[in-house]
Amino acid sequence: MLTVGLVLIAVGAAYYLLASGLPRIDPANAKQVEQGRHLYAAACASCHGPSLEGQPNWQRRLPNGRLPAPPHDATGHTWHHSDAFLMRITQLGPAAYPEGYLTDMPAFGNTLSDSDIAAILAYIKSQWPPDIRARQSRQNAAR
Repeated sequence: MLTVGLVLIAVGAAYYLLASGLPRIDPANAKQVEQGRHLYAAACASCHGPSLEGQPNWQRRLPNGRLPAPPHDATGHTWHHSDAFLMRITQLGPAAYPEGYLTDMPAFGNTLSDSDIAAILAYIKSQWPPDIRARQSRQNAAR
């Protein structure tokens, strides 16, 4: 029963991604994950940490009013968001955030291709435990 549920979630997520025009983000694709690992190290690790651990006290505002970089591992909130939202935040930076969510994250839409961003997200997702990956897939299916 659990296997059938996971298959349905995966099929729903795949349909959503194909229908939405987003590049495929596949944490099971070793080539995409490896590309994402290298891109993450170059573009993301300086703030989000080499092990996806984020900055200390990431939920508390800094003296400048901005929030530190959150972790992208299972302890953070990245997996609470759909792939479309994660793509948009990475592309647009602070312009994609809800009003009042201040951050130092730059927009990467002019420096990374959509395929590059998808590879980074595939790498990040590949590091999550299976239950977290399944929960995040439900975010995709719900949108």
